[in-house]
Amino acid sequence: MSTGLVSVAYVVASICFILSLGGLSHQESARRGNLYGVAGIIIAVGATLASVGDGGIIAIVIAVLIGAGIGIPIANKVEMTQMPQLVALLHSFVGLAAVLVGFSGYIEPLIATTGAEHTIKLVEVFVGIFIGAVTFTGSLVACGKLDGRIDSKALTLPGRHLMNLVAVIACVLLGAWFLGTNSMAFGLISLVLMTAIASVLGIHLIMAIGGADMPVVVSMLNSYSGWAAASIGFMLGNDLLIVTGALVGSSGAILSYIMCKAMNRSFISVILGGFGQTSSSSATADADQTVHESSVDDVCDELRTADSVIIVPGYGMAVAQAQNGVSDMTRILRERGVDVRFGIHPVAGRLPGHMNVLLAEAHVPYDIVLEMDEINADFPETDVVLVIGANDTVNPAAAEDPGSPIAGMPVLEVWKARQVVVLKRGMATGYSGVENPLFFKDNTRMLFGDAKESIDKLVSSLRS
Repeated sequence: MSTGLVSVAYVVASICFILSLGGLSHQESARRGNLYGVAGIIIAVGATLASVGDGGIIAIVIAVLIGAGIGIPIANKVEMTQMPQLVALLHSFVGLAAVLVGFSGYIEPLIATTGAEHTIKLVEVFVGIFIGAVTFTGSLVACGKLDGRIDSKALTLPGRHLMNLVAVIACVLLGAWFLGTNSMAFGLISLVLMTAIASVLGIHLIMAIGGADMPVVVSMLNSYSGWAAASIGFMLGNDLLIVTGALVGSSGAILSYIMCKAMNRSFISVILGGFGQTSSSSATADADQTVHESSVDDVCDELRTADSVIIVPGYGMAVAQAQNGVSDMTRILRERGVDVRFGIHPVAGRLPGHMNVLLAEAHVPYDIVLEMDEINADFPETDVVLVIGANDTVNPAAAEDPGSPIAGMPVLEVWKARQVVVLKRGMATGYSGVENPLFFKDNTRMLFGDAKESIDKLVSSLRS
């Protein structure tokens, strides 16, 4: 295929990627957005293969088959609740690819450059390897925290900010040495030292971030992986990689900003870490506070007599895989004339859109799934709120306790409803480690047990 046709194919693929991002911004158009993305990938891969020589195609096909042979079985085993871990792991691969391509591009550059162009190329190599190394190790730590293999609490070492600053300064000095030397050996030494320091920096940055901020971290690492891909594109002179990396990097940064706003956190405070390291808030339960426990029969009576019901799902619903039962319950209540809607917090679960995807898979109608800003004002006029596996996103301490670690975080104000029923296994705190005063409110009833089993019993009772 000629260079001109390859460029045209890359432009078409880039347009497909842009349309994909636009489609994924709404539930109704998400399927179409996925199709655009798949089409863009097929066009991009096809054009790339067509532009490679015969010997290169064989090597690429072998590499693709090896990667597919490893990736497909792993992806098939991943549950929906493990998707955040998988996403973080995939980000690490992009970072590692940037590191490897950076070293390769320095040792055997595909494009010969001189003068100012050569200096720019060296900067691209250095920056690409730095971002890739931070992304690689940081994503592995995020994956470990999300999977429970690493403690989710923030690692707050004394002088940690100074340590990070010293690491960055050391990398800058190594960069100056890298640009100033004409020796390949010294250049490789500076790159290896910088890669080691950047790798440690990536580990320390994410270790210092508490579990409550982990959804933002995943989004942030997504942005890093995009910029790493863009740097690879500059090194290889590949326009498609530059465009695609920029799209991923900018969209990840925007999503991180949106999530930080939803948590009343600044992006800088998330990067610096320290949130989620406490095991309790200033609103820790007093000894004389009691929990009002409910039963399946009592909850069914509440639902039968209710005119309006709002369901607030959380990560616990995903773990219990209760979404199908929730969908059945919703259909039964709506057939009885009950106004049923869903309230979704922007950071519900451990990945943006986690709850929306689960509900869509369970065939819950899109039009009754509302975001926090759309439904918060309706809680005072709601008869029953079912909180299924959510914790931090419905914590009244955010609005009522200025001393709470989550003070000021926008939450779903479920406690303003006439009756709140919380489906939960026990009284454990949420992922942030902050106590939830909602469990002790006079209008709150706790239905303890596995969410799926409880929902199945409610569905069976409502049908009878």
